[in-house]
Amino acid sequence: MPSSALIVGAGSGLSAALARRCRDAGMAVALAARDGARARAVADETGATLHRCDAGSISDVAALFAALDDGPGTPDLVVYNPSARLRGPIAELDPEETRRAIEVTCFGAFLVAQQAARRMLERGSGSIFFTGASAGVKGFANSSVFAMGKFGLRGLAQSLARELHPQNIHIGHFVIDGGIRSDRPDRQDDGGDGMLDPDAIADSYMQFHAQHRSAWAWEIELRPWVERF
Repeated sequence: MPSSALIVGAGSGLSAALARRCRDAGMAVALAARDGARARAVADETGATLHRCDAGSISDVAALFAALDDGPGTPDLVVYNPSARLRGPIAELDPEETRRAIEVTCFGAFLVAQQAARRMLERGSGSIFFTGASAGVKGFANSSVFAMGKFGLRGLAQSLARELHPQNIHIGHFVIDGGIRSDRPDRQDDGGDGMLDPDAIADSYMQFHAQHRSAWAWEIELRPWVERF
C-alpha cells in the first residue's frame, strides 16, 4: 500500500502547498476541512480525497479517521493546521467566542493527535505535525486568546514528542514566525522575500518527515530572513 498523508485544515495556502508536495512524493493525500468549498479546489488540483470535518468536534474527528480506516488506512503523516484568531482587550472578549477559538487551535489538535496516535501505535510508526506560531512562544498584547491556543498546542507537541518518540512516532511542531504569502491582498510579497513562501514551508515539513529517527527533532522555527527575532 502506498504511503499516505492527512492534512487537517485544508485551504489555498500552506495546506495546498503541503498537498502538492505529498502528491509529488507519491503519497495518497486526504484533506479535512470545515469549509468544503474552499478545500475543493485544492482537492481537484492534487487529486486528494476531501472530508468535511470540524476539527473541534469529537464526533467529526472520530468519523474522519473511521472513514480513512475504510479507505487508505492509517496515514503515515498527519498535519494539523487549523487556528482561530480572536483579538481584543481581555475585558471585552466574548467568552463563547474564546472557547471556540481555543477548541479550533488547540483542542482539535488533541483530538486529531489522539486518533492518529492510537492507529500509529498499533502499526508502530508515523509522523504527527502541528503548525504553530510565534504566539506559542511569546504573548502579545490584545492577543491572549491566540496565545492560549498556540501555547497549548506547543505544550501538546512537546509532551507527545517525549511520550511517542520512543515508540517510533515522530512529532513535529513548526513555529511560523512571520506572515505566510497568499492570494489575500494583505499577504502579498513585494519580491523581497519578506513573507514566508508556503512552498518553502512545505519543503521544510517534508524534510522533517524524512529525518532519520537517530536524529529526530521535535520543533523548528521558520521565519523570513528579514524578520526580527
